[in-house]
Amino acid sequence: MTTALPVLNNAPKGGSNIRVLDHALLSSVGEDFGSELRDSYNRVIRDLRICVTDRCNFRCRYCMEPDIRFKRKVELLTDSEIVRLVRVASQMGVRRIRLTGGEPMVHPTLSALIRDLRALDLEDIALTTNGSLSTKSDLQELKDAGLDRITVSLDSVREDRFAHITRSQSSVARVLQTVQWAKEVGLNPVKINAVVIRGFNEDELPELADLARTMGVDVRLIEYMPLDSGQRWEMDKVVTADEMIESINARHELVPIGRPRPHAPATGYRFADGSEGKIGVIATVTRPFCNACSRLRVTAEGRVMPCLFSTTEWDIRTLLRDGADDRTIAKALVAITLRKQAGHRIHDQDYQQPSRPMSAIGG
Repeated sequence: MTTALPVLNNAPKGGSNIRVLDHALLSSVGEDFGSELRDSYNRVIRDLRICVTDRCNFRCRYCMEPDIRFKRKVELLTDSEIVRLVRVASQMGVRRIRLTGGEPMVHPTLSALIRDLRALDLEDIALTTNGSLSTKSDLQELKDAGLDRITVSLDSVREDRFAHITRSQSSVARVLQTVQWAKEVGLNPVKINAVVIRGFNEDELPELADLARTMGVDVRLIEYMPLDSGQRWEMDKVVTADEMIESINARHELVPIGRPRPHAPATGYRFADGSEGKIGVIATVTRPFCNACSRLRVTAEGRVMPCLFSTTEWDIRTLLRDGADDRTIAKALVAITLRKQAGHRIHDQDYQQPSRPMSAIGG
């Protein structure tokens, strides 16, 4: 029998504040603004997450309501605008790019975009996908274009729950086939992301750990965050990092190995018996890592969000389309970075959930 997600009605309604990068804001940045993006808390931006489309063939219940409206094509950043923005950002010290959605595999010129990004001074280009649309030849094409790594989202290994949460006609088997193909074409390390929600899939934690072992991949367990378009999140549905590790330890002993990089979101664990595969926990809610954040996010229509939970968005698309030179774009990124908030404030009494869901952020 399908387990229904809980209906949550008491989360605060969110909002967004769209800010224009006008002359007054840009002039607040001195002409000698340096060659890196450093915020007012001394964090340096090295990662850019770009939502290449807000469209998705899934309607996951913690992310996107069935009646959500997508942006018109003219509202979205073009490939050339994305490449230009990344080129300027790379000159300011950004080294790692993650392409997200929506579902990036519906982007019609994805491989060409990746090829153009590969020509820039970047250390790593990664992609997050739901894994339902790729063929092995698609993945090989992306690899040949310059994609380094892939992360596949999979919140349940049980077909009935998968169908319920995604509201799709795809399957667990189809997603896992994509994982296997990704390994075969060399998009390693392949990672699987699973959002864990109390009352829905927390009983699958040992099975997700089994998946890491049998497929030899990294399974990353993500605490449920207030980024759903229905705005029904509540703290009681968060399965904490401690609970996740305790649940897996009951079947497979885990050994902590820390973060692969100081700015990485996941804390890693290996299996004590030496089995292949790893577990990562992204504990945004209960173990915030905001003080080490190195990211900016760009939405599909060209708004920069300094934080995943920002309620203020900065319109850089207008600058890109109104003839601004690269120095002005760089100055805009500096101004936005200087306004990056200290942390997500989820636990504050006056916390306001962003109106924009994860599917439109490029999380």
